[in-house]
Amino acid sequence: MSRKVLIVAFHYPPVHGSSGIQRTLKFSAYLREHGWEPMVLTVAPRAYERVSNDQMGEIPPGMLVERAFALNTAQHLSWGGRYPGWMAQPDRWVSWWPAGVWRGMQMIRQHRPVAIMSTYPISTAHLIGLTLQRLSGLPWIADCRDSMTEPGYPVDPLTWRCNRRLEKACVKYAARTVFTTLGTLEMYAERYPDIPASHWSVIENGFDEENFRDAQRDLALTQASTQNTDQPTAQPIDQTTGKTSVPSAGLVTLIHSGVLYPQERDPKPFFSALRMLKKANEISSATLKVVLRATGNDNAYRAMLGDYGIADLVELAPAISYRAALQEMLTTDGLLLFQAAMCNHQIPAKLYEYMRAGRPILALTDPVGNTAESLRKAGSTHIVDITDEVAIAAELKVFVAGLQNASLRGVVPATAALNSRHSRTAELARLLDSVVG
Repeated sequence: MSRKVLIVAFHYPPVHGSSGIQRTLKFSAYLREHGWEPMVLTVAPRAYERVSNDQMGEIPPGMLVERAFALNTAQHLSWGGRYPGWMAQPDRWVSWWPAGVWRGMQMIRQHRPVAIMSTYPISTAHLIGLTLQRLSGLPWIADCRDSMTEPGYPVDPLTWRCNRRLEKACVKYAARTVFTTLGTLEMYAERYPDIPASHWSVIENGFDEENFRDAQRDLALTQASTQNTDQPTAQPIDQTTGKTSVPSAGLVTLIHSGVLYPQERDPKPFFSALRMLKKANEISSATLKVVLRATGNDNAYRAMLGDYGIADLVELAPAISYRAALQEMLTTDGLLLFQAAMCNHQIPAKLYEYMRAGRPILALTDPVGNTAESLRKAGSTHIVDITDEVAIAAELKVFVAGLQNASLRGVVPATAALNSRHSRTAELARLLDSVVG
């Protein structure tokens, strides 16, 4: 008989526009393969800024999902766009806490889980997990993913203090604290030297093979329907070498898929590099197209593109369905990744999807961070300092030329396969087994 685990997660279908949804969704989808029956406590859909039903069908049939009342302080409790800071501590969904605890205790009494797991980056999820642990006495896994606090992060001092208090409680009361990178684990082990090494664990993010197969199947059907038309079709990737095809008509398209944070993924040096190459007649709208998909900051970047004179090179594209986003990754010429040095202990979740997509990756990041290290291990070497516009311009020129002559390759499929969500869920199941004995 399967043992039950209660998972507290803010990001869960039908939320739209966050890569954070994939980790919890896939854990819940595959835990049954390892003798665990998950049940999920999340928020009512009105708490999300955007919703979509495109991944609702991936929730396992018959699995219990409870949606507790919650409001977004900025959206539902503000006046003229303003609200007291205490109403958004530790985050804008703190109203989820009372209803989440109430509903969670009902689930515990009725369904008798043997463990609790809560997942960051929404701090209130950990606040609920902590409270449920203290009330029930069940072992609790705090899936922090990334660091909750660092020097200067969060920027707001009140939020920083709230997160640090919650972080200390997680370390004290959780049976295990889990991160997605070894760098973050090492930072926390140094911060809390009295905590035994067995308390910390790493379960990296990954990609879902089923999602990619579905995207490829639909893509193949679409391409088959256009074979007898004048519409161009994407060329397949060599599944042994990962080598790409030559871009059609000499136009290279580069995609960044997902949120582009102004600080953590600052694109301004990249924009400067584009301006430099354009002024030198090294690139033009006939040779290069950059698509920034669902940045979350389009208005700010639109003004920048005009100021830099590169609006003809860069398209600010709207959000699309998850499957369509995967298809875009599979068929573009190259993929862009942004990650600042302040996030050296983190690896963007999309990196694993980029690896599986098999297209060449140009990474703008700190060469000594965890992201760069992961790329080099996977055989991806086009890595350049995100803050150095001159170096970016030089590397971008080489990267585009390599795509035009088909000399570049993506991550080899066999290497990418090591990062599947199935493998990550097996790691979580082993961790749950150890926690409950």
